Amino acid sequence: MSEEIIIVSGTNRKAAMSYQISLTYQQLLKDLGVKSTIIDLMLLPDDFSFSALYEHSGKNDAFNKYREMMLNGKKFVFVVPEYNGSFPGVLKTFIDGLEFPNTFTNKKCALVGVSSGIQGAGLALSHLTDIFHYCGMNVLAQKPKLSHIDDNFENGEVINELYMTLLKDQAQKLVEF
Repeated sequence: MSEEIIIVSGTNRKAAMSYQISLTYQQLLKDLGVKSTIIDLMLLPDDFSFSALYEHSGKNDAFNKYREMMLNGKKFVFVVPEYNGSFPGVLKTFIDGLEFPNTFTNKKCALVGVSSGIQGAGLALSHLTDIFHYCGMNVLAQKPKLSHIDDNFENGEVINELYMTLLKDQAQKLVEF
């Protein structure tokens, strides 16, 4: 079995579709024989943006467990919803709270975009790719953009065959990356 992959559900919104897609991705990795852990940003400490960043870096024990997981991780999947033409601020704040530059330098990730609109979070993935490149992360080129997700998800499953094919292909490429 290969190393564990960390899946980040990129929003703190309750009952988020991003978390549902993270669960789907976790199952795809399991089917490939790869262990994974989901970091659900919904579970971050409420005050982490004030108590775990900048001069408070490393001082919030509840946030430090996420810092450690991310620092020790080698491969990541970010499931990213589209908010206001980009990705959620909580995801940027989460990234800002991690150890720079060691958390991402020379590591690898895959990005999945999720939106209820037509673009599938394409701009959000572009913005996040720029940030990860700045941090020295290698981003897998294949980035599924799951648009109109509400119409393509039912009873806990992605019902769009193309979406599932894209996710399976990306998961396989990430394992081999």
